[in-house]
Amino acid sequence: MARRIGILGGSFNPAHGGHLDISRAAIQRLGLDEVWWVVSPQNPLKPVAGMAPFAERLAKARAAAAKDRRIKVTDIEARLGTRYTAETLRLLLRRYRDVRFIWLMGADNLSQIDAWRSWQQIFHLLPIAVFARPSYCFEALAAKAARRFARHRLKEGAGRSLAKADPPAWLFVHSRLNRTSATEIRRGRTRGTTVKG
Repeated sequence: MARRIGILGGSFNPAHGGHLDISRAAIQRLGLDEVWWVVSPQNPLKPVAGMAPFAERLAKARAAAAKDRRIKVTDIEARLGTRYTAETLRLLLRRYRDVRFIWLMGADNLSQIDAWRSWQQIFHLLPIAVFARPSYCFEALAAKAARRFARHRLKEGAGRSLAKADPPAWLFVHSRLNRTSATEIRRGRTRGTTVKG
C-alpha cells in the first residue's frame, strides 16, 4: 500500500504550535503516515526583511518537530532549486511516484492562494486539505479559490479517502483552533515579550 504523506509548506519563520497542531490533525483525520514540513528558502510573496536565515528556520523547525517522529522537516525545496509551490509539487510527484501526497494548508492561505503562481495547477496536481484558522474560516470559504473549485469540495467526513481522490479534490477540516501566529511571535521578539507557541 502506498505511503500517505501530507506536505505542509511555508517559511516557518518560526515554526510553532500551530504547525504541529495542523500536522497532527492531518495525520489523525486524513490517515497519513507522516507529514513533511517543506521549509521555503524564500517565499516569493513575503519580504526578505524580517525573514530569518534559511538555516536558522530549518534548524528551529527540526527542533519544534523533534518530539514527533511522524513529522519530517526537509530542505528539499532548496535542494531542488524551486521557488514556487506548483513547481516543487510537480517535481515531488515525479520523484516519489509510489507516494500519495496531500497538500496541507491553513485557511489563511486558501484566502489568498489565487495570488500564487500557477495556483489552479496546485489543485490539479494533488488533493488538498484546508485547516481552519482563527478568523479566516468564512473569508477562506468565500474566497476565489474556494468558489472556483466548489464542486470539487469533499465532505469533511471523507478525510481518510482524500489521498485516493483524483484531483482536483479538497476538503475543509474544522479542528482545534490554535491562535499562535508566526507574525505575532516575531512582533513579540521585537517588543521583548514572549508569545506562547
